[in-house]
Amino acid sequence: MHALSIPTWIIHISSVIEWIAAIWLIWTYGELTGNRSWWALSLAMLPALISAMCACTWHYFDNAESLEWMVTLQATMTLVGNFTLWAAAVWIWRSTKSAKDTITAQPIKSKP
Repeated sequence: MHALSIPTWIIHISSVIEWIAAIWLIWTYGELTGNRSWWALSLAMLPALISAMCACTWHYFDNAESLEWMVTLQATMTLVGNFTLWAAAVWIWRSTKSAKDTITAQPIKSKP
């Protein structure tokens, strides 16, 4: 008997693929906009990806007792990922706030 059913495996694997795609799309958005805070978000997503890969690996080997350390690593990466995602969100918020301040601080030119 395996640890996960085929439908559950499909969900696990598709979630990892979607997360990788999201990382790439966010990185690309950062390149297109020139806003480095979006690059930070894509990098901040990596611990959560590692966490997901730990879970998939542990389940792939039918939750082997010799790999129980991966459960600890998964939990740690989830915790680290939550903090890195929070920090990236704050960075994005601050970058948009400072961009708005710059726009409002510029004088309005009147037409002759």
